[in-house]
Amino acid sequence: MIKLLSHLAHLEIHATDLDASVRFYEQAMGMREVRRDGDSVFLRCWGDYYTYSLVVTKAGQSGMGHMAWRTTSPEALDEAARRIEAAGIQGEWRGAQHDHGRAYRFTGPYGHVMELFWDVTKHKGEGQHASVYPDRPARRTNHGVAPRFLDHVTVAASDVRGFAKWYSETLGFRIMAYTSLDEAPVTVFGVLTTNEKSHDLGVVMDGSPIPGRVNHIAFWVDTREEHLVAADVLMEGGTPIEYGPSIHGIGEQTYLYFRDPSGLRVELNTGGYRNYVPDWEAYDWKPSQGSASLYRNAAMPHSMTESFPPAAAPSATEEGALPGTEDNLLAAAYGSHGRG
Repeated sequence: MIKLLSHLAHLEIHATDLDASVRFYEQAMGMREVRRDGDSVFLRCWGDYYTYSLVVTKAGQSGMGHMAWRTTSPEALDEAARRIEAAGIQGEWRGAQHDHGRAYRFTGPYGHVMELFWDVTKHKGEGQHASVYPDRPARRTNHGVAPRFLDHVTVAASDVRGFAKWYSETLGFRIMAYTSLDEAPVTVFGVLTTNEKSHDLGVVMDGSPIPGRVNHIAFWVDTREEHLVAADVLMEGGTPIEYGPSIHGIGEQTYLYFRDPSGLRVELNTGGYRNYVPDWEAYDWKPSQGSASLYRNAAMPHSMTESFPPAAAPSATEEGALPGTEDNLLAAAYGSHGRG
C-alpha cells in the first residue's frame, strides 16, 4: 500500500455557546480568529502551517463535526477515495472551499465524518503576525496557553479493535498500542498514527448508541515548562483542570485535560517518543502497567469517561442493556490505585 495520509490538518467541533467558546480559544488558549462563515468560526495556532486548524460551529450539543486529513499527494487522494468505496462506504467529492482544494468527505463505519484533501493554502503571517524565522508560518504568540499546533483527536467507538482495523486496512493508519482490561479481555483504548508520532488518532470504547462521538481534541506545546505554565494560566483564568499534568504510559506524552465553555474536553500535550518502525506491532497494555499514567500513582477521574455529544446511561429496563456499561468498563480501565 502506498502511504495515503500525511497528517491531521484541522478539526470542526460543535459548540452550544459559540461566543463563549470562541472567546475561550482566543483568550485562554491564545489562538487567533481568521474567518467567520455563518455559524462557524475558523481559528489557528501560531505554528499551524495552513490557514486554520480549528473550526468552531454553533450546534445544540457539543461534539465533533468532522476531522480533516491531508493526503500525501493528489494521486493518494484519489486512491484513498477508491479504497473507501471498495470497503463499502460511499462518500462525496466536494469543491474547493475555505483555503483547501477539492475534498473527499465520508462517514466511517462507526459514524465519524472524515474529510481528505491535498491542495491547501500555506499560511504566511503578515505585518504584526510575521515571524523573523523563515520556517515559521507566523510569529510565536505570548498570549494564553499558546499551543504551537493541533496535535490529535480521540474519538469514541463501540469496537476499538474493529475501528482500528478498518482505518488501518483502508487508509493505512499504523496501529501503535491498545489498552485491554486486567480483569477481562476487553479492549477499551487504542492509538493510531499516519506518521512518526505515537498517535494522531485515538479511540476509546463507547457503550452508548450514539455514532460518531468524540472524547477529546488535543494541541501541542514545545516543552514541559510551557506545559506547566499553561496549567497555571488556565487555573488563574478560571478553567479547572480535569486531569493532569502527568505522563501517559502509551506514547509517553505529558498530558493536561480541561473543558471548553461548551463542555468539550481539550488536551494539551508535549513530549513523547517518535516511532519510525514500518512493521511495528501494537503492544497490548494493561491499566495496571500504567497505560494512562506512567507512574501508576494517579487514578483518572470518572469524568474522563464522558464522550460527546453526551449520552444518558442506558436504562436497566431496556432489552439487553446493562446500566452504566460504558462508564463501568472505562472506570475499570482507569482504576482506583493509579491504574490508568
